[in-house]
Amino acid sequence: MRICRIRCYNQTATSDFLLVGFSVINEAGLYIFVLICIIYILSLLANTFIIIIVKVNQRLHKPMYFFIGGFSFLEIWYPTVTVPRLLWALLSKKKSISPAGCLTQFFFHFSFGATENFLLTVMAFDRFVAICNPLRYLLIMNQSVCTTLLLGSWICGFIVVIIPCLQISNLTFCHGNEIDHYYCDFAALVKLSCTTTSRIQRMVFASSCFVILGCFMAIILSYTCIIRATMKFSTSFGRQRTFSTCASHLIVVILFYATTIFMFVRPTTGELLHMNKFISVIPSIVTPLLNPIIYTLRNKEVKEAIKKNVQDLKKGPIRNIAFLS
Repeated sequence: MRICRIRCYNQTATSDFLLVGFSVINEAGLYIFVLICIIYILSLLANTFIIIIVKVNQRLHKPMYFFIGGFSFLEIWYPTVTVPRLLWALLSKKKSISPAGCLTQFFFHFSFGATENFLLTVMAFDRFVAICNPLRYLLIMNQSVCTTLLLGSWICGFIVVIIPCLQISNLTFCHGNEIDHYYCDFAALVKLSCTTTSRIQRMVFASSCFVILGCFMAIILSYTCIIRATMKFSTSFGRQRTFSTCASHLIVVILFYATTIFMFVRPTTGELLHMNKFISVIPSIVTPLLNPIIYTLRNKEVKEAIKKNVQDLKKGPIRNIAFLS
């Protein structure tokens, strides 16, 4: 694979891209660094906590929590592709990134983003089976099927980004080397290219529509069937319990797709392009912290599992003292 070349009009080669990031004064940059650093660390801790809770509690060994654990694992890596590099740039003021590093960041960032689309769809399908076919739920969503769906989400997420990544690696850049973003975004890279990019822009736009809108419509279809099935319940308690079970996933879906559709399901040129780097903070930095909080605060079983673990930890020292005495 040929690593992307950066050539100026005078044919002198430039070795690195420059990530512009957020143009702020030194003091404001320090505040942004502290804020993003805190959010990132809390995000890592919260998602790791969810994985541990799902792993150690036998009562959470169910398909829904298996996918929640897998989703938390993804939410550890998704911000890790971009946030540490952003923090380093804010702290050191070093904005350069090599073409190979830029291409690697592009590949993993968008692969994880595509994987999140597929995984949210799988989680919606899991809720559809649980509510619309409860008697056969554990038979249909057995361990083998759940593992296949989870791994399939990752594989499909990485496959759909390979061709755009190869296309970008073959572009020639001659409109400067400053990327108006805090990571190597497709639209910002295309603006620097002096190669004809209409074909790759159409291809990326089509693949973005296929992945984002395709998964979003599949989620909408799943919840349409869930709502129709729920309306047939004889008691309001059954309907309330069903909506409570699905509420966490729906909130996550709304947060993710509200920003993702705006950023990627539209042309990669125009006045709104500059806003992408500010809006992308939400799915790339903020929601990885919000998602475990949403799943924890709105899920009764998870809260009970956490409460039980806390009680076990408190009883542990007492048991040890009793044993020694």
